Amino acid sequence: MPDGTQKRRRVYGKTWEEARRKLTEMLAKSDQGIPAADTTESLGTYLAYWLEHIVRHKVRPSTVYSYSKCVNAYIVPRLGKKKLARLSAKDVRLFLDWARQACQCCPQGQDAARQADKRRCCAAKPKHCCERRLSPRMVQYLHAVLRNALQHAVREELVQRNVAKLVQVQTPRYRVGRGLSAAEAKKLLADVSDDRLGAAYVLALYLGLRRGELLGLHWSDIDLDQGSLEIRTALQRVDGALTLTAPKTRRSERPVPLPAVCVEALRRHREHQAVERKAAGERWKETGLVFTTRLGTPIEPRNLNRHFYPIRERWAWRSGSMTSGIPV
Repeated sequence: MPDGTQKRRRVYGKTWEEARRKLTEMLAKSDQGIPAADTTESLGTYLAYWLEHIVRHKVRPSTVYSYSKCVNAYIVPRLGKKKLARLSAKDVRLFLDWARQACQCCPQGQDAARQADKRRCCAAKPKHCCERRLSPRMVQYLHAVLRNALQHAVREELVQRNVAKLVQVQTPRYRVGRGLSAAEAKKLLADVSDDRLGAAYVLALYLGLRRGELLGLHWSDIDLDQGSLEIRTALQRVDGALTLTAPKTRRSERPVPLPAVCVEALRRHREHQAVERKAAGERWKETGLVFTTRLGTPIEPRNLNRHFYPIRERWAWRSGSMTSGIPV
């Protein structure tokens, strides 16, 4: 067995020849040191082990959270009781078909959040269904999570093959965005020059920093005299809490030269932040972050998006040509 113990196993067949063939195959694998599949472990038990002992030590906290969400909200409720060794490609295909069509009230906890006397999924009443379905990208992601988990089970010789690889998932089609031209970027920067977060848009446009990289930037990472900054952390909301994590990839941890316009924008931003710190007094929370709220606390990543939307709409109305955002 995979845990090193030995068990007596039986094989069955409709004919003597079929039973003999199965027995010969089992003995051959045993002679090669390949353990027999554990027919008692469920997929739910294995996924819990995979998340805790494999995923948690290999990927970023935000990825751990998204994997856990997929496993606990979608995969385990539908496939968790299935035996790992007996999971079939048909089971995976039926699960993905369900994921494409299922109403999202129950998996996302919306039905449980209702009052006790009204806890009934809206899909139970077709005329009142919210019609909220998973996107093709999310269905593809669910398949990827299950495929990765089963592939590790193959490496640990818990199963002989990865049945999720036998199921094909349609690749989503993505819209191709149009970036800003140099003239449009200059007009946008002129529009946000007096904004308290104007320096964030300068860095986003000139350096291409991601939203989390901007919000996780510390003053200690910036050398205005030498004109450089270093990307070391990114701010993300993970499992309900704002967390400083490593950048998305190893290549993201990089020194970046600062153009003169970025240096000037950061100097102005530091002066404005000093004024806000003085105005806040004892309410100021020192975090060392470059971009903060008016009380010094980290900015919720989605709030940066919300801050940008009216600017984008106002600027687009003036120019009549802006159709996409900046890389934050």
